[in-house]
Amino acid sequence: MLTLYHAPISPNSRRVWITLLEKGLEFELVEIKLNGEQFKPEFLAINPFHHIPALVDDGLNIIESLAILDYLEAKYPTPAMLPTDAKDLAIARMVQLVTVNELLPATTTFLPQILGLPAENPEKIEQAKQKISTVMKLFESLLDYRPYFGSEQLTLAEAVAGTVVPWLPTIGISLSDYPKMEAWCDRLIARPAWQATQTTPEAMAEFKAIVVARMTQPAKTEV
Repeated sequence: MLTLYHAPISPNSRRVWITLLEKGLEFELVEIKLNGEQFKPEFLAINPFHHIPALVDDGLNIIESLAILDYLEAKYPTPAMLPTDAKDLAIARMVQLVTVNELLPATTTFLPQILGLPAENPEKIEQAKQKISTVMKLFESLLDYRPYFGSEQLTLAEAVAGTVVPWLPTIGISLSDYPKMEAWCDRLIARPAWQATQTTPEAMAEFKAIVVARMTQPAKTEV
């Protein structure tokens, strides 16, 4: 059976979790608590870089969320979650990579704000807002008359971008300036897979406690 090692607070984990649910696959869900469990030998044997998510299938350990999604699409192709047309495939891939490389890093600037901690400096916040605006304008331009990126059906682009974009109003980024993206977001969060994987207040509180503990640890002195 497929086994997903994940943390519920992580959008990287959630995109795999959503894909497993959307494909209707049977899997075991193993939570890795980020208070140190990721450094235990049994998990390092699966992912020596101690990152989540990790997927184990038939004795194969797969790390890096985008690689996991490609694996699931190749081995379990029904329902298909990538377009076959070259242009549409490029759109779906662009959305995945821009989310991972541009949008998600920009949103992490607001993590202290989300957790109720002291905010980053205003200049850094403004730079992050500009980056998010650039991404959202691109995404708005890539959505056409179809409900999903390059497809009439849900794709891996939704699994990736759809775990980040719905968070934007939480950090003060309105979706009203991007009407197609706002409707797209509404479609996603109504789906059972999104509802089943929604971060709980308990998971958020636990993550905040871990972050605060790390921030208040005294610095180690080199000798």
